[in-house]
Amino acid sequence: MRKFLESTGRLISLVIDFFYPPFRKYMTLQFFRYGVTGAGNVLFSLVVYYVVYNFVLRKELLPLGFFTFSAHIGSLIIAFPISTFTGFLLQKYVTFTESDLRGHVQLYRYFIVVLVNLVINVVFLKLLVDGFHFWSTPSQAVATFFCILFSYFSQKKFTFKNV
Repeated sequence: MRKFLESTGRLISLVIDFFYPPFRKYMTLQFFRYGVTGAGNVLFSLVVYYVVYNFVLRKELLPLGFFTFSAHIGSLIIAFPISTFTGFLLQKYVTFTESDLRGHVQLYRYFIVVLVNLVINVVFLKLLVDGFHFWSTPSQAVATFFCILFSYFSQKKFTFKNV
């Protein structure tokens, strides 16, 4: 499985690298790969969410023991771990390939960064929307910008660092 993931990562890297030359003046190849794989994973996440919402849950409640979730929250609960794991694989095998940390350590650290990003996002939204009464969509854009920067440097210096 590891060889399959590595060869798939190299193939994805070749495709991404083909489009890199016009951006060379503005960012490193690693940051470009990070952006492309991140955007691709967001699109994948939206597709998974749509499929789960419309075809798996069929817009109905998701009962989980003591809790019952609405279809949109249930779809998020199902889609989030899938997109988190695919995001990890893309970062590990496409963007940050030089890291020599063990995979389970990287996965654990990746999950920590994802959770911190979730907290950053909530804090920015609470501050900007509830505190300063800004519109929610531009506030989300600002939060996303800071999450992208935090995430990139955290993944580079913490999750996938070289020891």
